[in-house]
Amino acid sequence: MKRIPAENWYAVKRLDDDVTAISEPFIQEFYRCNIWHVRGRDRDMLVDSGMGVVSLREYVPLVTERDLIAVASHTHFDHIGCHHEFECRAVHAAEADLLANPTRENTLADPYVTDEIFDALPPEPYCSKCYAVKKAPATRILHDGDRVDLGDRHFEVIHTPGHSPGGIALYEKATETLFSGDILYDGPLIEDTYHSNAAAYLASMERLLKLSVRIVHGGHFPSFGGERYCQLITGWLNEKQKTI
Repeated sequence: MKRIPAENWYAVKRLDDDVTAISEPFIQEFYRCNIWHVRGRDRDMLVDSGMGVVSLREYVPLVTERDLIAVASHTHFDHIGCHHEFECRAVHAAEADLLANPTRENTLADPYVTDEIFDALPPEPYCSKCYAVKKAPATRILHDGDRVDLGDRHFEVIHTPGHSPGGIALYEKATETLFSGDILYDGPLIEDTYHSNAAAYLASMERLLKLSVRIVHGGHFPSFGGERYCQLITGWLNEKQKTI
């Protein structure tokens, strides 16, 4: 399979509200994590950091321009691969130990990381069988209701267990912006990993439906608006009701 030079690995796209989407386009869409950069007055925020197969700091200069807090929406391999590159790292308490002590098993690198998830491989010496997330102990432990303060922007931490125990969403009430992680995106949701919980997933979705949301930036797939947000959650909840 073709290998991609490190300088071509990431794609960067500026969106509205001082949000920048960073992605790894040579990873197939289902496995491709959205990396979100948010510009604030006093510091910036990074929501997730990708697979870590190419240095984010070295090849996406945007993330080094200012003081930055790297927040993990949860600790699966595709979301925390470059967290070790950042001095300030935040994660929910329920997954703090995992961020500090990642393994191929507890990050889901086993069984998902194979050459088949790529359309083209990262540069040498990358090896799918050798891949592992590096340790990145949190410098800040998050809990439900905490706030990530960027000076002029404030994001509420919403604990959304279900996909994983320490999954979180980040909500900016002033702009009705939601970074939803993997609890909700516009694509096939994963509800059956080793530490997923069906009852918790249901409660998280019911809670999210009560939020007033204008734009959603999910853990995977394209962003979407408030109307689609309500459709996705309501449709999901209706399907669950049919199985009860």
